[in-house]
Amino acid sequence: MGARKKAMRPAVRALISGVFAFGLAAARAGVSAAAPSPAGLQLSPCELEHPLRLTVVAAQCGWLSVAESPQDPAGRHIRLRVARVPAISRDRRPDPLFVLAGGPGMAATTFYASAAGVFARVHRDRDIVLVDQRGTGASNPLDCREGEDLLYRASDAELAADTARCLASLQARANVADYTTSVAVRDLDEVRAALGYQRIDLYGGSYGTRVAQHYLRRFPGRVRALILDGVVPVGRAIGPDTPLDAESALAAIFARCAHDEPCGRRFGDPAATYRRVRAALAVRPVPVSATDPTSGAPQQLEFGEYQLATVLRLVSYTSEYAALLPLLLDEGARADYAPLAAQFLLASREYGEVLALGMHNSVVCTEDVPFYDSRSIDRARLARTFLGTAQLDGLATLCRIWPRGLMDPDLHAPLTSEVPALLLSGSDDPVTPPRYAAEAARGLPNSLSIVLAGFGHGQLTAPCMDRVLAAFLERASVRGLDIACTRDARPMPFFTSVNGPAP
Repeated sequence: MGARKKAMRPAVRALISGVFAFGLAAARAGVSAAAPSPAGLQLSPCELEHPLRLTVVAAQCGWLSVAESPQDPAGRHIRLRVARVPAISRDRRPDPLFVLAGGPGMAATTFYASAAGVFARVHRDRDIVLVDQRGTGASNPLDCREGEDLLYRASDAELAADTARCLASLQARANVADYTTSVAVRDLDEVRAALGYQRIDLYGGSYGTRVAQHYLRRFPGRVRALILDGVVPVGRAIGPDTPLDAESALAAIFARCAHDEPCGRRFGDPAATYRRVRAALAVRPVPVSATDPTSGAPQQLEFGEYQLATVLRLVSYTSEYAALLPLLLDEGARADYAPLAAQFLLASREYGEVLALGMHNSVVCTEDVPFYDSRSIDRARLARTFLGTAQLDGLATLCRIWPRGLMDPDLHAPLTSEVPALLLSGSDDPVTPPRYAAEAARGLPNSLSIVLAGFGHGQLTAPCMDRVLAAFLERASVRGLDIACTRDARPMPFFTSVNGPAP
């Protein structure tokens, strides 16, 4: 579940959300688990396209009409986009894998198109089912794109005005209060029933782990096995700890470089370099000429502490990007901010284009922000981090305007289940650190937690993880599951030059 991704537009939305803020009990009324008989769901051949148009995945796609409001089944209906990637084997297993995306705000079809290769072993014997969660992708997306750069400099008044404009632009076609986790799990079960599956397996990444756990709570008899990657414990409202966890992840990356012989020899103490760069940009932003890494067009921008924070947060998400960080900061310390600015442009575009801001707001302002305990938040400590208090302050402003939505009273209650569960974490995760998985595991006695040293947020692309996932789903048990290969997994080596890692 991610980083400052949305409360403040694309890049800042990444900087602020961190992946996935959350919060409150029964903001309106609780949502019943009972679902009406779904309408027919007809699937036809289609293609799912990678967000960067790198690959396409052959699938079967269709639409399922559902009531927007569970309290008004005769009222407005919306269409959910559903895709199925059929198993290759004719002797397919009866239980498909439903893949749930993070954000909140990313579409499952978009996520899968960028990660399909990791699920290839699972796909041999099992259907893969993707439902664009209501408000994302093609499922009546709650997407606001005006004022994309406002948050780089926004005052509370500007943010409030922008939030009000976003809300007004959506109200003609959506009641945003109906786009929460509690309603989304009903949709998932309607899709399951419409496709004729008796039991399903669930993979949830980041915010998707919240959806997966709540589906398990509402429909316990329908879940055969559970994979939680970047775990959000059900009792946690994400946000108050995010700046501290992000700073800790950054420190771990720098320590790993300092203890790595090629990286340490080339960059010395990257933590000290980071402090120098951050201190310099805190005084004043610098004008930068950079090449847009997507279009190749020249760009002029001011690079300051907010832009740096966006880069630090998003680059620390994965070990592949983290491998660049000491080099980027070293260039910045030499007054060459173009490489950092290019990463800023790339990261803000990649994350901004795939997240539905309105849906993110509906989840966060219902399920997270109302649960923040201001008395326990050490603002002075947060202010010393690179993210500071901007995330909490921005979300507070946004959620004073955005309506609270439907939320089951037990959404944040302890969850206990005997369903086999595999929990995946990275030791350097800036959003959902390993202690979150340990917290969730207390209610999952048939679970196994895997923590990959030096990895960040989301473990799908880690070496041999595809084999582990396929083996777990085949047996639907963690007993005797061979995870030895994960202990040998190593993050990408640090780049010591633009040419890559040291030979």
